[in-house]
This record gives sequence, C-alpha cells and structure tokens, in this order.
Amino acid sequence: MKHVQQELVEIPVEEIQHSPLINDDIAPTKISQRTWTTYNIAALWIGMSVCIPTYMLASGLIAGGMNWWQAILTIALGNIIVVIPMVLNAHAGTKYGIPFPVLARASFGVLGSNVPALLRAIVACGWFGIQTWIGGQAINAMLVVLLPFWKEMVIGPWVSFSIFWGMNVYFIIKGTESIRWLEALAAPFLIVVGLALLGWAYVQGGGWGPILSQQSKFQTADEFWKFFVPSLTGMVGFWATLSLNIPDFSRYAKSQREQMLGQALGLPPTMTLYSFIGVAVTSATIVIFGEAIWDPVVLLAKFDNPIIIVLAMISLLVATLTTNIAANVVSPANDFANLFPKKISFKTGGLITAVIGIVMMPWKLLSDFGTYIFGWLIGYSSFLGPIAGVMIADYFIIRKREMNLKDLYLRNGEYEYSRGFNSKALVAFACGVVVALIGLFVEPLRFLYDYAWFVGFGVAFVVYVVLMKR
Repeated sequence: MKHVQQELVEIPVEEIQHSPLINDDIAPTKISQRTWTTYNIAALWIGMSVCIPTYMLASGLIAGGMNWWQAILTIALGNIIVVIPMVLNAHAGTKYGIPFPVLARASFGVLGSNVPALLRAIVACGWFGIQTWIGGQAINAMLVVLLPFWKEMVIGPWVSFSIFWGMNVYFIIKGTESIRWLEALAAPFLIVVGLALLGWAYVQGGGWGPILSQQSKFQTADEFWKFFVPSLTGMVGFWATLSLNIPDFSRYAKSQREQMLGQALGLPPTMTLYSFIGVAVTSATIVIFGEAIWDPVVLLAKFDNPIIIVLAMISLLVATLTTNIAANVVSPANDFANLFPKKISFKTGGLITAVIGIVMMPWKLLSDFGTYIFGWLIGYSSFLGPIAGVMIADYFIIRKREMNLKDLYLRNGEYEYSRGFNSKALVAFACGVVVALIGLFVEPLRFLYDYAWFVGFGVAFVVYVVLMKR
C-alpha cells in the first residue's frame, strides 16, 4: 500500500474547485476512488472488444482478399502495436487521476487542449453513429421476422435506427450507472452468439477444411503488401481513439501494474479470438452462399428459424448498446465538457455526441469494407497519431512523468503558455497531419497515407521534442 501511495498523486479538490477549468466530471480522482484491479480493466477491454465492429473488421479483411491466417495475423499485430501507446498514455491517468482532455492541457495548453479533445470527440461521435446504425439494423431485421409487412416499409431501417438512437439517449440521460448491470451480461451474450455462428459455419461449411482453405486473392507479394500495410494501419486506427482517452478509465486504476496488465491481457487476446470468429464465419459464407457476407446482421437475417433470429438480434442489441455507451459516450462527453466545464456536464456532452453521430451519416461509413477500413479508420488515424505523438513526447521525454497537477486546472499557471495555447504542440501536430495526408494527394507518396498513424505519430513526436528542447 505504501508503494501505491508513493506512486499515485492527489491534491485537495477544494484548492481548484472555483477555477473555470474544472467540474465534477473532469476533476482528478482521489486515491480512495482508484479501485480498479487488473480484472476490472481486462473486463472493460473484453467488453469493448467483443462487439460487432470487431467482427466486421476481421470479416472486412477476408472480403478484401486475405486468407484466414493473414487476416488474424494483421489484427493481432495491430493490437499488439496499439497496446504500447495505450499503456503509455494510461500512465498519467493512473498517477494523477486525470481524464484525457486534462492530460492534453500539459502539452497543448489549458485552452489548446480543446483541439485534440474536439478531434477525438468528433471521431467518437462517428463511432457512436456506426454502433447506433448497426443496432438499428438489428431491430429492423427483428421486425421483418416478427412483422412480415415491415420488409416493404421504405422507412423501416430509418425508424429502427431512430428507435435504437432513442435507447442510447435514454441511458445517457439516466447516467452510465443505469446500464452497469447490462454491461456484465453484454460480452457473454455476444460471445455465445459468435460461438453459435462459428458452430453453424463449421457444420454448414463442411468443417474447418473448406472454411480455412479459402485462398488469398493476392497473386504476388507486392499485391499483398499494398493491402496489408493500410490494413495494419486500420487495425491500429481501430483503437487509436481509446489509446488517447484511455486516461478516462485508467484514472480509476489502483496502480500502474494493474492498468498495464489489465490492458495487455484484455485487449490483444480478445480482439484476436473474436476476430477469428469473424474470419471463420465470413470464410464459410463464401462456401455456403458464394459471396463474402461481412455484416453479421445481414448474415443472421438469412437464417430460417425466426426464434434464433430474434434471440440473436436481441443479444446484438444489448452488446452494441453497452459498448456504445462505454466506448463512444464517456470520452466525447468529457471532451465536450472540457470546452466549458462550468456549463457542459457529462450528460450534456453525451447528448451533443448523440446528435453529431446522426449528422456524420454512419450508413455511408459502413457502405462497404473499403470505406470502413481504408476511408474511415485510416483517415482519422492521420489526426490521432500526431496527437498521441505530442502527448507521449511531452509526458515521457519533456516532463519525465512529473506534472504540476494543480496547475492543470488553473489559468495563468504552468500550462498557460501563450494565452492558454502551446504553439509548439500545435505546430508539431500540424506537421504530423500534413505529412501523413500528403500521401492521399500525391500518388508516389501514397505510402505516407497508408502508414498514416505511424507517420503522423513519428513526425509529431520528433518535431515536438526538437521545438520544446530549443
């Protein structure tokens, strides 16, 4: 216990409660509130990893031309890589009890932190919309089974989307505690559905032989690498969001050991195992239906037994609802609250997220696997990689893990820089984004975009350290 007390930092909230930069939702957690164990953090990751987008991520690689082991290797490697910035960014959250937007104040400035916070929030809004669209389609498929005339309703999918959106908003208003009991059931539900689909694929597909013997569509190594590199970036991009706002959760960890072990044990193994289900089942659909069906909702709707369809869709709804609240509401709610802490609460921030999630038209992001992986995942990783590069460089290289916790919540303190903005962080961030995006517009430099997260991270990291050292 003595070691833990030395490792964790706390200040009396009374000293900063009158600051315009604090409210109850983004205030530092007390040491007594940091109670999450390795199990709690691993369970959080298992719950967030076992979700429909994970399944679609894996099946999208199969639809794109990979064979089963190439897809699994790509996903496993991407998740092993992304655990590194996860653990590094989580360190400050655990030590100081602060959420992501407050940690960003150290490098970007007390007002400049709104730049990375809002970029992260917008991505979360997109994910909120994606999960809500998936849940809405599950409701729609259920209604088609229960009410046959529903299939002829042109507005059916939109009504279903609205229903599920309303369910999410209900739990945002009621608070995340109201859904905690559902969270305990969600992951097991989805695992059962996944294993059931795997069993169906095994039987209908004629065993592992035909399922896993699907050949890669790539004829040469060059063809494979052209697909593999952006796919790997997409895998990293899948959790690039959480690699930034992991302090929102690690601020409740008992110690650094708990957060590191919890993440290492919870994320890569779960993502790899659940992805295998997506890979195997999608490979089986090629054998059974003659085409790769990468969307599990579309696949389940093809089943003949209405009871199975309804039960499966209900489990998908529960799992999608809980994942959406945990992964896509907590962070943007805190990020929007960081804008005007005295005026925007967690609940208000969550409602803003829900509205923007519709505006971002998630149905277009899920139109096909190419848009999902190469457009959405890689596109936003070119912005999130540079943010991670600046924050990690600042905390570990410039500050050597020592920060003035009190001044993170005060104007005119250590992190005021120039009127609340650190221009060096903004320049480093901009350099990372520009270099990564050059590849999108200059074909000979396409590799820069294909490696968007890595390129953005590296450029921003180096530029920030050079500028701050000068």
